[in-house]
Amino acid sequence: MNKKNRVTSYDVAHAAGVSQSAVSRVYRPGVSVSKKTREKVLKAAEELGYKPNAIARMLINQSTGMIAVIISSRANVNFPEVLAQLNKHIAEKNKRVLLFTLDDADQLETVIEQILAYQVDGVVALTAHFEPDSVTQFAKHNIPVVLYNRELPDHSVSSVCCNHDQGLRMLVDILVNHHHQHFLIMAGPKDSDVARARLSGARNALLSHGFTDTNVVYGDYSYDSARECLSAYAEKNALPTAIICANDTMAIGAIDEIRENLNLRVPEDISVVGFDGISASSWHSYQLTTVSQPTYFMTKAAVETLVNLIESPDIPPETRYWPGKLIEGNSVAAAPRDNE
Repeated sequence: MNKKNRVTSYDVAHAAGVSQSAVSRVYRPGVSVSKKTREKVLKAAEELGYKPNAIARMLINQSTGMIAVIISSRANVNFPEVLAQLNKHIAEKNKRVLLFTLDDADQLETVIEQILAYQVDGVVALTAHFEPDSVTQFAKHNIPVVLYNRELPDHSVSSVCCNHDQGLRMLVDILVNHHHQHFLIMAGPKDSDVARARLSGARNALLSHGFTDTNVVYGDYSYDSARECLSAYAEKNALPTAIICANDTMAIGAIDEIRENLNLRVPEDISVVGFDGISASSWHSYQLTTVSQPTYFMTKAAVETLVNLIESPDIPPETRYWPGKLIEGNSVAAAPRDNE
């Protein structure tokens, strides 16, 4: 059916012999309408094939019912699960997702303009980096923002985060308990808030055990970048006995590079740990020791926090932390004696 032939509430009103406002009342939850009128309207609507316009109804109530979700195109492997969970929790709140993909930080201003044009009710940001000015811009339009798995220190914005420090402490403790003393940190992109948080967490955890000068290489969260930066590192440096990776994808890349090109074994020669708990980390070839993020609870908390801010704008912002779960796989073993 094209627009010219689309059935409207006025068509239903004419067929039912009632006013258009009566049709509108029938489809508005909680509004009083007589049983007789309701039956007439619903019968006419069914015969005509009428479906109420959800967006129009929401605009009448000064709400589009849409939540903007901003995600980096340089997405982590676990982001499809995150998006699926966000969509589920948002739908449970009778709202819908409007997805915006960000290729790089320079495009954020353009994306914000697009979001404002849609008059969304709120924003969940999963971007690699989010500037305080962006939060301020949304606030000027009374659009609340919740950051997912990242923070803006000293700025008034709500966020839901996995406790990166706690997760890295657990991973480093395992490596130290296996007598490792020579480490390499394989960090994520320098412009990523999460990557910086995990790098800081790894360094602090190592520092607590007295390791003050650990080498760092930087990838972009991808499998290929892990292989490339480890290969380049191995050409000029002695190999460590343990590698702490910013995410599971890079850890898997590091394992394959160690086995295929460095001709060493994991974990007998080099131990590798990751972060995120993606499904591939449990595959038989890897069985990675990692920290799994509580995606269900984090996405649920992000949506609940945002909906509360939409309904009660005066609620102060909050940051909620969720602990990760340690998964002990087969990628960690005692440090080789000849490297101690």
